[in-house]
Amino acid sequence: MILSISGVVLLAIIVFLFCRKDGLKASHAITCSLFGFFISGTAIAPSIKAGSASLASLLGGIKF
Repeated sequence: MILSISGVVLLAIIVFLFCRKDGLKASHAITCSLFGFFISGTAIAPSIKAGSASLASLLGGIKF
């Protein structure tokens, strides 16, 4: 749960920065958000969640 909340916050910050700095239109951000909501209800959602959890554990295991 914490991973998904922090992931959502991170993606929200990235979208906000794109809107402010790189000229991402608000309609593009809304379209991306709606796409995310719609894809979360499909059969591929568990695969996406497992892949993002795997990526998070990989990145969490990197030692600097």
